[in-house]
Amino acid sequence: MPGLERLRQRGLNGWRAAERLTDSAFGSAVNPLRHLGAIGMLAFWLVSASGIVLYIAFGTSVQEAHASVEQLAAWPLATGTLLRGVHRYGTDLLIVAMAAHLVREWLYGHERGFRRYTWLTGVVPIGFVFIAGIGGYWLPWDQLAQYSALATAEWFDALPGLFATPFARNFLVGDAVDDRLFSLFVFVHIGVSLLLLFVLWFHLQRLSRTAVWPPSPVAWGLCGGLVVLSLAAPVLSHAPAQLAQVPAALRLDWFVLFVHPLVDATSAAFVWVVAGAAAVFLFGLPFFATQRRAARAPVAVVDPANCNGCRRCQADCPYAAVTMVPHPNQRIGRVLAVVDPDLCAGCGICAGSCPSSTPFRSARQLVTGIDMPQLPVGALRQRLQTALAASRAPRPLVLFGCDHGARVDAVQADDVCTFGCLCAGQLPPSFVEYALRDGAAGVLVAPCRSGGCAFRLGDRWTHERLAGQREPHLRASVAGADGTAGGRLEIVDAGLGDEAALAAAVQQLRERVSTLAPPSPDIVDAPDAAHLPDAAPPRLHHA
Repeated sequence: MPGLERLRQRGLNGWRAAERLTDSAFGSAVNPLRHLGAIGMLAFWLVSASGIVLYIAFGTSVQEAHASVEQLAAWPLATGTLLRGVHRYGTDLLIVAMAAHLVREWLYGHERGFRRYTWLTGVVPIGFVFIAGIGGYWLPWDQLAQYSALATAEWFDALPGLFATPFARNFLVGDAVDDRLFSLFVFVHIGVSLLLLFVLWFHLQRLSRTAVWPPSPVAWGLCGGLVVLSLAAPVLSHAPAQLAQVPAALRLDWFVLFVHPLVDATSAAFVWVVAGAAAVFLFGLPFFATQRRAARAPVAVVDPANCNGCRRCQADCPYAAVTMVPHPNQRIGRVLAVVDPDLCAGCGICAGSCPSSTPFRSARQLVTGIDMPQLPVGALRQRLQTALAASRAPRPLVLFGCDHGARVDAVQADDVCTFGCLCAGQLPPSFVEYALRDGAAGVLVAPCRSGGCAFRLGDRWTHERLAGQREPHLRASVAGADGTAGGRLEIVDAGLGDEAALAAAVQQLRERVSTLAPPSPDIVDAPDAAHLPDAAPPRLHHA
C-alpha cells in the first residue's frame, strides 16, 4: 500500500516537526507529545479515582439517580463540582491522549513485528473507553441520558437479529425504565471500566518499566488544568428525563457522544459500516503488506561461555525479552540469559549492559555474554581501533551515534571518526575508555532525545551508565570528578533531524580539546587523568 506509506511518511515528518517545536518550549524530557501513553494512564487513574468517590454518593435507582447527582453541587468547598468536572473532563483527556498516542505509534511504525501484540491489545481498549463513557452519561438519568440511551438503543436495533424485540421499546414509556434496567446502565459504565483495566494490564505485559505516570511537571500541569476547567466550566445536569417529551437543547460532550449526531446526520447502517471498517483497519495494520516492511532484525544471541548470569541484560531490556534459566556450567554462573525471539527488538541494549566489555579482560578478542550478530561489540571495538590508527588528525574525535537518531555521517570530518549503533544503549561505557586509550582526543556520545528513543529506554540507560548511576558504568578514574573525562567526554541528545545541533556539539568538543594536552596512551590509567588543571566543566546538550 504505497499510498498509505506516503501518507505515513508525510505525517511522520509533520509529527517530528511538532515534537521539535514543543521540545523547544517544554524540553524533550517533559514534552507532552513524548508521553502520550503515560498521559492517557494519568487520565484513566483520575477518572477512576473520581468515579469511585462519585459512586459512593450516587443513588443507584431510577428515582434517586438525578437528585443524588444534583446534590453534588451542595458539597462544601465545591468538592462535588470538582469531582464531577474531573470525571468528565478527565474522560475527554483520556480520549484525546489515546487518539494521539495511537496516531504517533502508527506514524513511527510501531504496529508491526515484535510490537504487534502491544498494538493489538492497545486497539481493544478504544471500544471499551467509548462504551464506558457513553454508559456513564446514562447514570444521571436526565434529558441528555434519555437522548443518549434511546439513540444507542436505536443504533443497536439497526443490527439485524441482535434483539428479539427492538431494544428502543424500553424507552417508549416512563414505566419501562425500572431499577432492573437501570442496573444494566450501572454495569455498562462500571463493569466495562473494570474490563478496561484488565485489558490495559494485557497491553502493558510485554513492556518493562512502563510509564504509567507522566513526568511530574506534566502530571501537575494537567491536574491543575483539569481543576481550573472543572471550576470555570462546571458540569451541569439537564432536567430530569421525561420519556413523554423529546429533549430540546442539549449540551453534548462531543468527545464521547459524537456518534449520536453522526447517526442523526447519516444513518445507523452507515455509522456501523464506518465503525466496522475502522476496527478492521486498526486490527489489520500489523498485517498489511507495505513497501516499508523489512526483514526482521536479528535477535540478541547469548554466549554461555561468557554469560555469568549477572541479570543486567534482563533488567535493562525494554521489552522483557530476556529471562534467566539455570546455567549449564555452574562454574561460570548460577543462571544463564535466554532471549525470546518473538519479543526481542534487536536493539542491542542488552549488549551494552553486559559487563564482559570491560577493558581489563585479558582475552585477545572481545566477546560478550550477550551480543547482536549484525553488529557485535567485538567488531565495533576493532573498527574503533582501525579508524583511530588510520586517522592523521593530531586530535581525532570519536562520535558514537544511534541509527535511529541524528545521522552521524552528516558530521563527518577528517578529524572525526563516526560509529553508528543499533541504539545508543548498545554502546558499553567502556568504549569511552577504549577510544581515549587508542588515541582519541575526545569522545561524543549522541543518544536520541529524552522520550524519543525508538526502543523506549536507550537514551535513559546511556545517560545513567555514563553518569555512573547504572551498571555497567564508566570507571571513576576515567570519568573524573566532573564526569566528563577531564573535558574529553560530551553527551548530546540528538534525534533524527538534529544533525545541525550534533555538528555544533562536535565543533564545541573540538574547540575544548584543542586547549587540553594530547592524551598519552596510558592517560586513562593515571590516577589524576580526569583531573587535568585545564579540564572544562561538564556539559550536557539537549538538541
